[in-house]
Amino acid sequence: KKMVDPKLRILVVDDMSSMRKIIIKVLKEMGFTEFSEANDGQPAWELLNGGQTKIDLVISDWNMPGVTGLELLRNVRGHATLKTTPFIMVTAETEAHQIAEAIKLQVDNYVTKPVAPVVLREKIEATLKRKGLWKAAA
Repeated sequence: KKMVDPKLRILVVDDMSSMRKIIIKVLKEMGFTEFSEANDGQPAWELLNGGQTKIDLVISDWNMPGVTGLELLRNVRGHATLKTTPFIMVTAETEAHQIAEAIKLQVDNYVTKPVAPVVLREKIEATLKRKGLWKAAA
């Protein structure tokens, strides 16, 4: 049986608090306990880049009024120590070229809105497994 490391810290970025609540509810159901929240790419970047705590996974909305999820992803991937941080994009965009842009920037996974909890869980699990962060339970 596989289980999550409840100590992994997850940053949830969305300009809508209702969306952050939905995502965090799914994460809690999965067994995670450590969360940071940001309502835009700018405060998210400050948490990642200047924060006291290491972020183990970023789940970010694409469309935000200030710094977008794509810009945040670009910042993360361009940073010496943060560049391997697992990053899942949540997007209402169905345009293939936008997804392609995120893939080019090595997004780990993406989920389209409306977010189905079961799909979100699968994508989180797949991403963490690929990064070796999904630990086997004793």
